[in-house]
Amino acid sequence: MNYVEATEWLFNIRRFGAERTLDPIIRLMELLGNPHKKLKYIHVTGTNGKGSTSAMIAAILRSAGYKVGLFTSPHLIDFSERIVINEKPIPHEDVVRLANFIKPKVEALNDEPEIVRPLFFDIVTAMAFVYFFEQKIDFAVMEVGMGGRLDATNIIDPLVSVITNVSLEHTEVLGDTIIKIATEKAGIIKKRRVLVTGTQDSEVYELFKKICQELDTLFYHVGTDITYTTISSDLDFQNFLVKDEWETYHIKLPLLGSHQLINASMAIGAVSALRKYSIIIHKNKIESGLQTVKWPGRMDVMQRHPLVILDSAKDEAAVKTLAKNVTEIKHKKLILILSISSDKRIYEMMSHLIPVTDYFILTMHSVMGRAAKPSTMIQILESSNKPYEVKQNVSEAITKALELVTKDDMILITGSVFLVGEALLYYKK
Repeated sequence: MNYVEATEWLFNIRRFGAERTLDPIIRLMELLGNPHKKLKYIHVTGTNGKGSTSAMIAAILRSAGYKVGLFTSPHLIDFSERIVINEKPIPHEDVVRLANFIKPKVEALNDEPEIVRPLFFDIVTAMAFVYFFEQKIDFAVMEVGMGGRLDATNIIDPLVSVITNVSLEHTEVLGDTIIKIATEKAGIIKKRRVLVTGTQDSEVYELFKKICQELDTLFYHVGTDITYTTISSDLDFQNFLVKDEWETYHIKLPLLGSHQLINASMAIGAVSALRKYSIIIHKNKIESGLQTVKWPGRMDVMQRHPLVILDSAKDEAAVKTLAKNVTEIKHKKLILILSISSDKRIYEMMSHLIPVTDYFILTMHSVMGRAAKPSTMIQILESSNKPYEVKQNVSEAITKALELVTKDDMILITGSVFLVGEALLYYKK
């Protein structure tokens, strides 16, 4: 296989199965020699912010001189973005090599009648484990794909687990209440380890605290054990203080949005908690690491005059936060380019965007099986008397938006990771 063939093989594997179980990834890793058991991990889950928090943790550890693997999903432009070491995506030739190595093992499992077949995320997770082991990394920061308890990444024993927040998502799989979903995410909490969380929900907080007490696990909470104070912010940096039980840190963060202060506080809590294992990350490394962190497609400024921002808000909770962040940025008129995946709570997402938006440009991202048809969003906009138009693709939508704005206006591109990935590619070209 070449790179195109390798990624096509992966993308053609089923994403979801009738039965959720860790058996496929456990059996696959056994056939690969269980390299995942020989690495040190920080494990991150949550409804929103887990990617940003993972990127921040990795940036701090890199600043401290460690070789750090970062596993996240989904990718924005290229599959290789999912598996990264010290900011360098896995080379295409290594994707091909690992796909050729793992494919016969997958086929062998598919022939076993008692084994649930490995799904897409099982295989990609296995590739990350093997690659990180081969490259002799010091730490792997692993972002959960979905949920936690039965996610393919949850065969590790992390030094620190991080749960960013909990809101309604994937309700058909994880449960139809916040507590049910929180219970699934709490599956990554491990006995006698550490949990850091940023949840602002009192019931979820009590659930996590109770589980940690039962497991004799250290528990750190942003807002209680870790606090932050805002100093200033602009389109380049957010300046704020973070205080944990050891230090007070002056943070200059290049990621925008007030929610990132909570994410950064969790990242600091996670690396500070490594003290439990006699791993000391010094204050200046934490500060310098966060000042250099990059996480594309999240409140990502593409240009200034007019201001164009991309944000991968893909569910109601993320869109609600985004709408709040937008009101805090000075602008006259807001043009919103919007595409939402069909499996999302479209009405609820748009209900947060409509009050802050002057004009909508509806489009469809190229992952056609996932994109909601504009007609679904048109009904909502017409009932709200909001002006709109429809463009066939992301490129046309951006071109039109740029024709409509003045230098004091803002263009926001959001609603889907796939949409933002295509917008990033437009600007990259």
